[in-house]
Amino acid sequence: MAAVHGPKRPSIMSRSPEDTTSVNLYDRLFEQQLEAGASVLLATENVVDAYLDNKPATRGKQKYSRHQRDSDFWSSDVVNGIPSEAWQAEGATLALARYLGQEPVANPLLLERIAAESPRLVRRAVRYSGLVLQQHSPRRTELDRIASSNPNIAEFCRMLDIFDGAYRERVATVDIWKKMLVDLSPFEILIYASLYAFERLNPAEFAMPWRPTEERSVAEGQWQAINDILIWKLATASATSLRPKEKDLGRSLRTHLSPYLFPSPDGPPPRHDLRAAFEALLEAQIELNSFISQSADAFSFDDGIEFVRIGDRALDIVERDASVRAAWKRDGRKLERLHGYWFYRALVEFFHSDLATKTIGLPENHEANRVACIRAIRTKLQLTDVYGLDDAVTTDSGVQVDLFQALLATELTSAFYQRDFLQAFVTHLNETGHWAPALSLLALEGIATGHNRFPLTWSDRKAKIERIVGWTVSKKSPRGSPLMAAAILDFWTNDLVTLAARLRQGEPGLHPKLFERPILKMDRLLIQLPWIFGLQNNSTAAINNLRRIGARRGDARLETRRIEEQLGRLFESRGFRVVLNWQPVDESDARAGEVDLICALGRIVLVLEVKSTFIRQSQRDAWLHGTTTLRKAGHQLRRKVPAVERALSEGSDLAAELNLAGDAGSVSVHGWIVDTSIECDHQRFSGFLKVSLEEVLIALRDDRHLLNDPAGILSGRFQEHDIAISDDAHTERSLYPRGFTVEGFMDAVEKEAVWEEPGC
Repeated sequence: MAAVHGPKRPSIMSRSPEDTTSVNLYDRLFEQQLEAGASVLLATENVVDAYLDNKPATRGKQKYSRHQRDSDFWSSDVVNGIPSEAWQAEGATLALARYLGQEPVANPLLLERIAAESPRLVRRAVRYSGLVLQQHSPRRTELDRIASSNPNIAEFCRMLDIFDGAYRERVATVDIWKKMLVDLSPFEILIYASLYAFERLNPAEFAMPWRPTEERSVAEGQWQAINDILIWKLATASATSLRPKEKDLGRSLRTHLSPYLFPSPDGPPPRHDLRAAFEALLEAQIELNSFISQSADAFSFDDGIEFVRIGDRALDIVERDASVRAAWKRDGRKLERLHGYWFYRALVEFFHSDLATKTIGLPENHEANRVACIRAIRTKLQLTDVYGLDDAVTTDSGVQVDLFQALLATELTSAFYQRDFLQAFVTHLNETGHWAPALSLLALEGIATGHNRFPLTWSDRKAKIERIVGWTVSKKSPRGSPLMAAAILDFWTNDLVTLAARLRQGEPGLHPKLFERPILKMDRLLIQLPWIFGLQNNSTAAINNLRRIGARRGDARLETRRIEEQLGRLFESRGFRVVLNWQPVDESDARAGEVDLICALGRIVLVLEVKSTFIRQSQRDAWLHGTTTLRKAGHQLRRKVPAVERALSEGSDLAAELNLAGDAGSVSVHGWIVDTSIECDHQRFSGFLKVSLEEVLIALRDDRHLLNDPAGILSGRFQEHDIAISDDAHTERSLYPRGFTVEGFMDAVEKEAVWEEPGC
């Protein structure tokens, strides 16, 4: 294929506009782009972007499926005639990665042609496609055929073979141990998970309110593996095991839990074989997950490294760009510091409220309840200021729940499990020196006082509502509200019966993780895991409960609009003129669409594209966010910024609203992508800077000192019962020592001054 030729023009001009069923929509779009005056390369790029953005969404009056879209795109004349230089563009590489990542549609001749011209591009697309873990795909067969005559692809396939062997080996090990536990019910799996947790999940740290990041990440890796095992069990369990009756629970407890807590020569012996098998399965699952995240995902999504083959069975990692890897770690540290920032914001709000002078709950629980209130305030501030939530949210059942009450309930639950389970267990562990008698003493204490102190707890819905109704006490409901308690319960509940049905039917969709909705429901039975509830990050749990699992809630659109409004008010507090949701009036700019936020001060204009998502925990998810949502945001700004510039230059109403009437030529317009997530922070998309919404918020508020743990609370220098803060206790050099200016604000954001630590 000669590089000088453009794609062949499809012959569609003689067809009627209504005849959409026989016309390739991507060829039609290409023709339209050329007729509008676009160059061949630009028209090609726009067609590729449409495909990556899952457009068109409909074909005539019918929904355009993913399979139909793939089929039309890869059979189109425009794609099969793309010039060589066009394949070097990022969008084309991502499109090729999508081809390699799907199975139904084949175009082996095109892949062979691209590989002959640019094997490096094909290798890159293979990495992005995730084919490394999908080597049963016919796309891998196509690569093998190409490898027979292409040494570069042949070497790459050898590396894929090594990955495939290592992956299959780990999957096989997991499957072997699963067979040992195939007869266990989901409830029994949770029993062995809980025994493991109290034996192995850093029991000495159960008594610590704050744990180092490294220790939390190890525990979270174990939680994820337990979550994976539970998902497997739900997908394979019988319907009756998901709806256990009282006699079933009794049998499970007598066989699998009581022998460890209350050993007796007259009772059944402990099932050490099953406990050992569960531990082996968990270790195998952790190893598999580690291989996927640290090897396969690194191979696929880490552009800072490259894998090289050593012999026939080993690979080595060569670092190609240290800055890429450093950026990933830096974003993780930013998340940690933001967590502290919101805690200190909550601390200030708490000590300026009437709660600071009240005894919260029973006197002996006051300090723990006080901290729970502060943490609930922390998460509410973050959810309202960053994610646009209102004072009430709607649960999956359609009932509205008071946001603060829902957050406070989970914080009080965490405090309860921390104090009455985890710390009490550590005390007994120090006395006995062994986890089993320590758990026995804990359970016996509960029996003596009429409470459940087993390593996992269970109750029916009515009993659980009665237990938490006291946490809904307010001026409106001085004795608490059972209706509110029920709504809070629903807010944090993961219905395992429904989830199991979806898994068995292979329905697509997101599955709540253990910490996102930590109340596990099996029919009328509600199960809680003290080692999850007592140690989880409730802030991340709440954000992902609402923004990941609940992304399709009816309130989500209103919340997005509220984010823009609140950010606009914050800009206005600094003297900016703000226009929300501006629509271009010029027909030539119609494709630009609605502009989320336009802020002007002096002769500088900021055009902001606001994105709201959730907190990601893997490199793969971060890469997907960058190559989908953020990439699309860059393209949107590429259209919106010129539309704003034209409107201002033409003396439109927009100029008057922004107080920019007069010499429009002196106006400087800048576009930013402002995103609620930290991923890809300070990267550029289509030339536009991506920054986190929280960074913009901190820069406008000028309170970056709260990022630096000013009282040493998070570093452990203070115990929680010593928490106190005053208005002037944390004065630190302002971002604007000579006063706030728009130039100073932009400089602070663009140079990441918000993130500078003391001494930097």
